[in-house]
Amino acid sequence: MELDQTDRKLLKLLQEDATYSNKELSLKLHKSIAAVHERVKKLKAAGYIRKTVAILDRHKIGIGLISFSQVFLKAHTYEVLNEFEREVAKFPEVMECYQMAGSYDFMLRIATRDMDAYHLFLRHKLAVLPHVNTVQTYFVLSETKSETAYSF
Repeated sequence: MELDQTDRKLLKLLQEDATYSNKELSLKLHKSIAAVHERVKKLKAAGYIRKTVAILDRHKIGIGLISFSQVFLKAHTYEVLNEFEREVAKFPEVMECYQMAGSYDFMLRIATRDMDAYHLFLRHKLAVLPHVNTVQTYFVLSETKSETAYSF
């Protein structure tokens, strides 16, 4: 599916605020409500819109610590990499997991209540996974920019 200008505008609007109604979107795009509804349905079916979520204020829900952990594995076979990804994806503290090129194997973004909660996560979940060799963690002091919308 090739995106046209209207699709792009629609996706940008939905990234801005996914609660826009089809009526509000139709007014902004100068299209009929039915046309907007069909486009949104088509974009979802084609996988452009994976899911619709609410972005929470982490402080208000008690998430006070964000950290980034570089994970080094003992082995790099297909099975070991897949097993690590499957296991780490189960942890609710892990917000993002990326396999990396370079000196370490994975980068994790971890959200916990505080340092004590991070310590428990590290000791009882992450560090005990098979094939984990080393974990180096960096703690966020302040957040200058955090975006969820892609620019395209």
